[in-house]
Amino acid sequence: MVAIKQVSKSFGASRTEALQACTLDVPAHEILCVIGPSGCGKTTLLRIVDGLIRADRGQVFVNQTEVTAPRPDVAMVFQHFGLLPWKTVYDNVAYGLRVQGRADADLADAVSRYIDLIGLRGFEKNYPYQLSGGMQQRVGLARALAVNPEVLLMDEPFGSLDAQTRELMQEELLRVWRSQPKTMLFVTHSIDEAVILGDRVALMTRRPGRVKEILEVGIARPRDPETVRRSTRYLELREHIWHQLKVEVVGGNGQ
Repeated sequence: MVAIKQVSKSFGASRTEALQACTLDVPAHEILCVIGPSGCGKTTLLRIVDGLIRADRGQVFVNQTEVTAPRPDVAMVFQHFGLLPWKTVYDNVAYGLRVQGRADADLADAVSRYIDLIGLRGFEKNYPYQLSGGMQQRVGLARALAVNPEVLLMDEPFGSLDAQTRELMQEELLRVWRSQPKTMLFVTHSIDEAVILGDRVALMTRRPGRVKEILEVGIARPRDPETVRRSTRYLELREHIWHQLKVEVVGGNGQ
C-alpha cells in the first residue's frame, strides 16, 4: 500500500541532511511503527508520505501511484492535536469532509458515525479548550478517520499525553483499528508503544535518518496490552530495541 524508495531530504542553506536513502514497504492494513533518536527525520518522512513536502531524492508511492501532493486517501494525526480552537468538536471532525466538498447529508452521517466510534457522543458542541488532552486527541483521530483514508499517518499522536491516558488511547486505537483496519505508519519515541501497536517496527539511525533494521513483532492479534507486556517476546523486543537506540543516541553524542 505504501512504498518508500530511497528517500532523502535536506533542509536550510547548509543543506542539513534529515533523511538519507530511506526505503520501506508497508502492506495493506499493517501497522508499521517507526522509532529512532530525536531529530532522525521521522516526522519529515511522514510529511513526505503525506505529500506536504517533496523529497530531494527518491519516490513515495501509495497504492502504486506516486505521491506528488496531498491526496484524499491519506490522512495524518498530529502530536499536538491540530484542532481548530474556534470550531466545535462536530465542526473539527467535519473539517476534512467539508474541504473535500462532501454533500451535507453524507457529511452529517459520517461525522455522527465517527463521533460514536471514537466515544465523543455528547461532546459535539464543545470547543477544544473544554476537553481533556485525551479527548482532544480523540477528536483528531475522528477527523482523520471521517475522510475514510486508506493510509493513516500518526506523528507521535499520544506523545503529549500523561502515561495513564496514553495507555488508554493505545487500547482505543487498537479497538478502532480492529473495527476499521487501515494501513498505518505510526511514529513514536516509546518502545512500549511500538511493540504494543505494531505488526513490525522500523528502527532508524541518528540523523541523517536511515532504516537500520525492521523487526517482526510476532505477537498475535487481538492484543491485550497488559498481557503483551508480560510476554517473553515483548521483553526480548524491548531489550533489543533499547540497545539499538542507545547505540545510535550515544554514538550521536560522540561518546
